[in-house]
Amino acid sequence: MRVILRADVDDVGHKGDVVEVADGFARNYLLPKGWAMRASAGAEAQAQAMRRSRQIKDAADRGAAEEIATRLVPATITVSARVGTEGRLFGSVGSSEIADAIATQTGIELDRRRLQLSEPIKSAGTHLVPVKLHPEVEFPVTVEVVGG
Repeated sequence: MRVILRADVDDVGHKGDVVEVADGFARNYLLPKGWAMRASAGAEAQAQAMRRSRQIKDAADRGAAEEIATRLVPATITVSARVGTEGRLFGSVGSSEIADAIATQTGIELDRRRLQLSEPIKSAGTHLVPVKLHPEVEFPVTVEVVGG
């Protein structure tokens, strides 16, 4: 069945795309959730408008992400934590603490889920934390964990 996506659907497509999916998938999942509509001649023109608006929004989001990246890459974010012997932390520093430190030190509000921290930081010192604000904009933030 040919449908027009009204929202981004993982492994299927993006908003405004005209895709061919299984009939059952469309009837039982996409259409009831409002994530797609049946493709017709008039609806395809509407899909074209959806794609244009998505591209404009995507370009604006990418520009904003690049501006944030140019401000954060040269900065060093300092996070204080209780440090034990040999530079090991009591506890750990997670993505929410780093996001809070970025907000207080630079004024840039980041969602903690944008920080690609594989596991919490458990030692004092300098660490590079990857940040992914946009599918095409990924950059490292330098985080300095000091005893406090």
